Amino acid sequence: MAIYHRLHRLWPFLARPAVGRSLRLLFWGALFALMLTECTTSEERELPILGERRVVQGDTIYPAIPDFSFIDQDSQTVTNATFAGKIYVADFFFIHCPTICPKVKANGLRIYEKYKNDDRVFLLSHSIDVKNDTVAALKRHAVKLGISTPRWHLVTGDHDAIYNIADDYFSVAVEDPDVPGGFDHSGRMILVDKNRHVRSFCDGTDAKDVDRFMKDIDNLLAEQFGKNK
Repeated sequence: MAIYHRLHRLWPFLARPAVGRSLRLLFWGALFALMLTECTTSEERELPILGERRVVQGDTIYPAIPDFSFIDQDSQTVTNATFAGKIYVADFFFIHCPTICPKVKANGLRIYEKYKNDDRVFLLSHSIDVKNDTVAALKRHAVKLGISTPRWHLVTGDHDAIYNIADDYFSVAVEDPDVPGGFDHSGRMILVDKNRHVRSFCDGTDAKDVDRFMKDIDNLLAEQFGKNK
Protein backbone atom coordinates (compact mmCIF):
# COMPACT_ATOMS: atom_id res chain seq x y z
CA MET A 1 0.00 0.00 0.00
CA ALA A 2 3.04 2.31 -0.18
CA ILE A 3 2.07 3.83 -3.53
CA TYR A 4 -1.48 4.33 -2.27
CA HIS A 5 -0.30 6.40 0.68
CA ARG A 6 2.15 8.46 -1.40
CA LEU A 7 -0.45 9.36 -4.01
CA HIS A 8 -3.00 9.97 -1.26
CA ARG A 9 -0.99 13.03 -0.22
CA LEU A 10 -2.04 14.73 -3.46
CA TRP A 11 -5.67 14.85 -2.37
CA PRO A 12 -5.53 18.19 -0.52
CA PHE A 13 -4.49 19.80 -3.83
CA LEU A 14 -7.09 17.94 -5.89
CA ALA A 15 -9.85 18.80 -3.41
CA ARG A 16 -9.52 22.51 -4.17
CA PRO A 17 -12.60 24.01 -5.87
CA ALA A 18 -10.50 25.08 -8.86
CA VAL A 19 -9.73 21.46 -9.69
CA GLY A 20 -12.41 19.91 -11.88
CA ARG A 21 -14.44 16.84 -10.98
CA SER A 22 -13.16 14.94 -14.01
CA LEU A 23 -9.57 15.32 -12.82
CA ARG A 24 -10.55 14.10 -9.36
CA LEU A 25 -12.28 11.11 -10.93
CA LEU A 26 -9.15 10.23 -12.90
CA PHE A 27 -7.11 10.55 -9.72
CA TRP A 28 -9.29 8.14 -7.76
CA GLY A 29 -9.44 5.71 -10.67
CA ALA A 30 -5.65 5.60 -10.90
CA LEU A 31 -5.27 5.42 -7.13
CA PHE A 32 -7.65 2.50 -6.81
CA ALA A 33 -6.01 0.63 -9.71
CA LEU A 34 -2.63 0.95 -7.98
CA MET A 35 -4.19 -0.11 -4.71
CA LEU A 36 -5.55 -3.27 -6.32
CA THR A 37 -2.13 -4.02 -7.78
CA GLU A 38 -0.41 -3.70 -4.41
CA CYS A 39 -3.05 -5.55 -2.42
CA THR A 40 -2.96 -9.27 -1.95
CA THR A 41 -4.40 -11.32 -4.80
CA SER A 42 -6.44 -13.32 -2.32
CA GLU A 43 -10.20 -13.04 -2.65
CA GLU A 44 -10.24 -12.14 1.06
CA ARG A 45 -8.19 -8.97 0.69
CA GLU A 46 -8.66 -6.15 3.19
CA LEU A 47 -10.52 -3.15 1.81
CA PRO A 48 -9.09 0.29 2.58
CA ILE A 49 -11.15 3.32 3.61
CA LEU A 50 -10.88 5.68 0.65
CA GLY A 51 -10.44 9.45 0.88
CA GLU A 52 -8.28 11.95 2.73
CA ARG A 53 -8.10 11.17 6.43
CA ARG A 54 -7.30 13.65 9.23
CA VAL A 55 -5.71 13.24 12.63
CA VAL A 56 -7.44 15.28 15.34
CA GLN A 57 -5.99 15.15 18.85
CA GLY A 58 -4.45 11.78 18.08
CA ASP A 59 -7.64 10.31 16.60
CA THR A 60 -7.81 9.39 12.92
CA ILE A 61 -10.93 10.82 11.27
CA TYR A 62 -11.98 9.08 8.07
CA PRO A 63 -14.10 10.77 5.37
CA ALA A 64 -17.75 9.75 5.39
CA ILE A 65 -20.80 10.25 3.23
CA PRO A 66 -22.58 13.36 4.61
CA ASP A 67 -26.21 13.53 5.67
CA PHE A 68 -28.62 13.41 2.74
CA SER A 69 -32.33 13.28 2.03
CA PHE A 70 -33.83 12.21 -1.31
CA ILE A 71 -37.14 10.80 -2.59
CA ASP A 72 -37.38 7.33 -4.12
CA GLN A 73 -39.64 5.70 -6.70
CA ASP A 74 -42.33 5.10 -4.10
CA SER A 75 -42.33 8.71 -2.87
CA GLN A 76 -40.56 7.62 0.31
CA THR A 77 -37.83 9.72 1.91
CA VAL A 78 -34.42 8.06 1.72
CA THR A 79 -31.75 9.24 4.17
CA ASN A 80 -28.60 7.88 5.78
CA ALA A 81 -30.88 6.27 8.35
CA THR A 82 -32.33 4.09 5.57
CA PHE A 83 -28.96 2.34 5.42
CA ALA A 84 -28.13 2.36 9.12
CA GLY A 85 -26.28 -0.82 10.02
CA LYS A 86 -26.18 -1.86 6.34
CA ILE A 87 -23.78 -1.62 3.45
CA TYR A 88 -24.87 -0.26 0.08
CA VAL A 89 -23.84 0.24 -3.53
CA ALA A 90 -24.34 3.73 -4.98
CA ASP A 91 -24.28 5.05 -8.53
CA PHE A 92 -25.42 8.03 -10.64
CA PHE A 93 -27.60 7.68 -13.74
CA PHE A 94 -30.47 9.07 -15.76
CA ILE A 95 -33.28 7.10 -17.35
CA HIS A 96 -32.84 8.21 -20.96
CA CYS A 97 -29.06 7.88 -20.95
CA PRO A 98 -28.00 6.77 -24.45
CA THR A 99 -24.52 5.60 -23.53
CA ILE A 100 -23.26 3.90 -20.35
CA CYS A 101 -26.32 3.67 -18.08
CA PRO A 102 -27.91 0.57 -19.68
CA LYS A 103 -24.66 -1.38 -19.15
CA VAL A 104 -24.33 -0.10 -15.58
CA LYS A 105 -27.93 -1.05 -14.78
CA ALA A 106 -27.46 -4.51 -16.35
CA ASN A 107 -24.48 -5.11 -14.07
CA GLY A 108 -26.37 -3.53 -11.18
CA LEU A 109 -29.07 -6.14 -11.72
CA ARG A 110 -26.44 -8.84 -11.31
CA ILE A 111 -25.57 -7.38 -7.91
CA TYR A 112 -29.25 -7.02 -7.06
CA GLU A 113 -30.01 -10.64 -7.93
CA LYS A 114 -27.07 -11.94 -5.90
CA TYR A 115 -27.96 -10.01 -2.74
CA LYS A 116 -31.70 -9.39 -3.01
CA ASN A 117 -32.41 -11.81 -0.15
CA ASP A 118 -29.60 -10.43 2.02
CA ASP A 119 -31.00 -7.69 4.25
CA ARG A 120 -27.48 -6.35 4.88
CA VAL A 121 -27.02 -5.08 1.29
CA PHE A 122 -28.89 -2.28 -0.50
CA LEU A 123 -28.50 -0.32 -3.74
CA LEU A 124 -28.94 3.44 -4.18
CA SER A 125 -29.13 5.06 -7.63
CA HIS A 126 -29.20 8.86 -7.87
CA SER A 127 -30.86 10.37 -10.95
CA ILE A 128 -28.94 13.38 -12.26
CA ASP A 129 -31.81 14.39 -14.57
CA VAL A 130 -33.92 15.92 -11.84
CA LYS A 131 -36.18 17.68 -14.35
CA ASN A 132 -37.32 14.62 -16.29
CA ASP A 133 -36.74 11.72 -13.89
CA THR A 134 -39.75 12.39 -11.70
CA VAL A 135 -40.94 10.02 -9.01
CA ALA A 136 -43.48 8.59 -11.46
CA ALA A 137 -40.77 8.11 -14.10
CA LEU A 138 -38.49 6.41 -11.58
CA LYS A 139 -41.34 4.09 -10.59
CA ARG A 140 -41.89 3.09 -14.21
CA HIS A 141 -38.17 2.49 -14.57
CA ALA A 142 -38.09 0.34 -11.42
CA VAL A 143 -40.97 -1.76 -12.76
CA LYS A 144 -39.15 -2.13 -16.08
CA LEU A 145 -36.01 -3.30 -14.27
CA GLY A 146 -38.05 -5.65 -12.09
CA ILE A 147 -36.56 -4.40 -8.82
CA SER A 148 -38.01 -4.15 -5.32
CA THR A 149 -37.93 -0.80 -3.52
CA PRO A 150 -36.68 -2.07 -0.14
CA ARG A 151 -33.54 -3.38 -1.82
CA TRP A 152 -32.91 -0.80 -4.57
CA HIS A 153 -33.85 2.85 -4.22
CA LEU A 154 -33.94 5.05 -7.34
CA VAL A 155 -33.88 8.60 -6.02
CA THR A 156 -34.36 12.17 -7.12
CA GLY A 157 -34.22 15.40 -5.16
CA ASP A 158 -32.63 18.80 -5.01
CA HIS A 159 -30.36 19.40 -8.01
CA ASP A 160 -27.41 20.77 -6.04
CA ALA A 161 -27.69 18.14 -3.32
CA ILE A 162 -27.40 15.30 -5.84
CA TYR A 163 -24.60 16.89 -7.86
CA ASN A 164 -22.58 17.88 -4.80
CA ILE A 165 -22.78 14.49 -3.14
CA ALA A 166 -21.26 12.88 -6.24
CA ASP A 167 -17.90 14.25 -5.06
CA ASP A 168 -18.29 12.48 -1.72
CA TYR A 169 -18.71 9.21 -3.63
CA PHE A 170 -15.63 10.01 -5.77
CA SER A 171 -17.91 10.08 -8.78
CA VAL A 172 -18.79 12.65 -11.46
CA ALA A 173 -22.09 14.31 -12.39
CA VAL A 174 -22.01 17.35 -14.69
CA GLU A 175 -24.59 18.87 -17.01
CA ASP A 176 -22.98 19.18 -20.45
CA PRO A 177 -25.07 19.90 -23.58
CA ASP A 178 -22.17 18.78 -25.77
CA VAL A 179 -22.23 15.12 -24.69
CA PRO A 180 -24.85 12.50 -25.64
CA GLY A 181 -27.90 12.87 -23.42
CA GLY A 182 -26.72 16.20 -22.00
CA PHE A 183 -25.00 14.82 -18.90
CA ASP A 184 -21.37 13.87 -18.30
CA HIS A 185 -21.30 11.26 -15.57
CA SER A 186 -19.33 8.34 -14.26
CA GLY A 187 -20.40 4.73 -14.73
CA ARG A 188 -18.82 3.93 -11.41
CA MET A 189 -20.52 1.84 -8.73
CA ILE A 190 -19.38 2.64 -5.20
CA LEU A 191 -19.38 0.42 -2.13
CA VAL A 192 -20.19 2.15 1.18
CA ASP A 193 -19.82 0.45 4.54
CA LYS A 194 -22.14 0.68 7.54
CA ASN A 195 -20.07 3.59 8.90
CA ARG A 196 -20.63 5.65 5.73
CA HIS A 197 -17.06 5.08 4.49
CA VAL A 198 -16.34 4.42 0.81
CA ARG A 199 -14.49 1.12 0.64
CA SER A 200 -14.38 0.12 -3.03
CA PHE A 201 -15.66 1.00 -6.49
CA CYS A 202 -15.79 -0.49 -9.97
CA ASP A 203 -16.44 0.38 -13.59
CA GLY A 204 -20.11 -0.49 -13.85
CA THR A 205 -19.82 -1.04 -17.61
CA ASP A 206 -17.17 -3.76 -17.20
CA ALA A 207 -18.60 -7.16 -16.23
CA LYS A 208 -15.22 -8.51 -15.09
CA ASP A 209 -14.63 -5.51 -12.87
CA VAL A 210 -18.10 -5.98 -11.41
CA ASP A 211 -17.18 -9.61 -10.67
CA ARG A 212 -14.20 -8.33 -8.68
CA PHE A 213 -16.44 -5.75 -7.01
CA MET A 214 -18.86 -8.42 -5.82
CA LYS A 215 -15.94 -10.20 -4.16
CA ASP A 216 -15.23 -6.90 -2.41
CA ILE A 217 -18.85 -6.82 -1.24
CA ASP A 218 -18.44 -10.32 0.18
CA ASN A 219 -15.20 -9.28 1.90
CA LEU A 220 -16.87 -6.24 3.43
CA LEU A 221 -19.78 -8.35 4.65
CA ALA A 222 -17.33 -10.72 6.33
CA GLU A 223 -15.43 -7.80 7.87
CA GLN A 224 -18.45 -5.98 9.25
CA PHE A 225 -20.87 -8.79 10.04
CA GLY A 226 -18.68 -11.86 10.45
CA LYS A 227 -18.14 -14.71 8.02
CA ASN A 228 -21.52 -16.24 8.79
CA LYS A 229 -24.70 -14.33 8.02
